Amino acid sequence: MNLAYRDIRHKLGRFLLTCVGLSLLLGTVLSMIGIYRGLVDDALALVRTPAADVWVVEAGTRGPFAESSRLSGDTREAIARITGVTAAGSVTYQSIEAIHRGRKMRVYVVGYEPGRLGGPSRLIAGRMIARSHFEAVADRRTGLAVGDRLPLGRDTFTIVGLTDNQIASGGDPVVYMTLLDSQKLQFDLEPASARQEEQRQLAAGQTVFADTDTVNAVIARAAPGVRPDAVAESVRRWKHLAAMTQIEQENILVQSVVERARKQIGLFTAVLLTVSAVIIALILYTMTMDKIREIATLKLIGAPDRTIVGLIVQQALAMGAIGFAVGAAIIVTVKDHFPRRVILEPQDGLMLAGAVLLVCVLASGLGIRLALKTDPATALGG
Repeated sequence: MNLAYRDIRHKLGRFLLTCVGLSLLLGTVLSMIGIYRGLVDDALALVRTPAADVWVVEAGTRGPFAESSRLSGDTREAIARITGVTAAGSVTYQSIEAIHRGRKMRVYVVGYEPGRLGGPSRLIAGRMIARSHFEAVADRRTGLAVGDRLPLGRDTFTIVGLTDNQIASGGDPVVYMTLLDSQKLQFDLEPASARQEEQRQLAAGQTVFADTDTVNAVIARAAPGVRPDAVAESVRRWKHLAAMTQIEQENILVQSVVERARKQIGLFTAVLLTVSAVIIALILYTMTMDKIREIATLKLIGAPDRTIVGLIVQQALAMGAIGFAVGAAIIVTVKDHFPRRVILEPQDGLMLAGAVLLVCVLASGLGIRLALKTDPATALGG
C-alpha cells in the first residue's frame, strides 16, 4: 500500500491546485533560462551571419556593437589589399524607428555592399537585393511581407525578401539595405539641419563639404590556412584602426552587451527557485499538520520512521515532477508568442528538472521534522 498515493487521492483537489500554481512558477523559471539562451543567440546570430574572420573598427573602440565606430569608406580597399585577405566588405549598423500601416516599430538597419560580405546568409521568401537603391530584406519578426513598402527616413523601401532569426542584441528585428541607402539614412542631415550646418561652415570660412562615405566597420575573410589573428595584427599596425577576430568579437558581445542581462536573469531565476522551495516546504508542512493523528497512529502500530519519511518525500517529489512537467508543457506551447525569442535546450530542461527534485527533497525536511517529532500518544487524544 502506497501511503503517499492514498493521501493524495484523499485530498486530490488541493494537491492538483498546488501543482498548477507550482507549474506556473517553474514554467517562469524555464522561460527565463530560454530567454537568456535566445538573448545570446540573437546577439551572436547577427555577428556570425557574414561568416567573417576579422572585424576592423575605429581605433580605441570595441565597435561596432559594444561601442560606436566610424571609418572612412575607402578603408575596405586598404583591408582588401592585405596579404591573406580573400574578401572584404563595409557595413553600417543603426537602430531606427519606423511607422508601417499606422503601427510603430523599431528595426535594426544593416547596410552592406551587395556582392560583398555583410548581407543576409539565406532567405525564406523573396529574393536578395538587386537594385542599388530603395530595396530591403527584412526579418520575418518585423511582420513585413514581400512587396510591402516601409518608410525609413525620407525614403520608402520595398521589401523584396525575408530572412529569419536575424535579431539585434536589443531585440529589434533586422532590415538589410544597400550601403549607399544606409549611409544616407544614417549620416544625412535633415534639410533644416543641413542648411544650418552649411551656414555655420560658411561663417567659419570653411569649404562646405558633406562626406557621407562613412561606415561603422569593415569585415574581412582570411584565405584558407591564414590565421585570422595574423590578419588582425597586420591591421593594428595602422594606428587609426583597431581589429579583432571573430572569436574576440563574439566574446565582447557576450561579456559586454549581454553580461548584465545574464546576471539579472540568473538572479531572477535563483529567486524563483528559492520561492518555489519555500512554497513547497510550507505546503508540505501544512499537509503534514493535517495528518498528525494519522502519523501518530502509524507510529503507535509500529510503522518505521522510513515509512513516514517516504510518505512526505514521495509527495514532495510528485508535486515537483507534476509541476515541472505541466510548466514545461505550457512554456513549449506559448514560447513562440513571447516578445523575445525563447530557446529551450534539452540540457537546460534536464538541469532544471534535477534542481527541482533536489529542491523538493530539501523542502520536505520541514514536514519530516514535524512528523518525526510527533508523539504516538497523539493518536489516543480526544
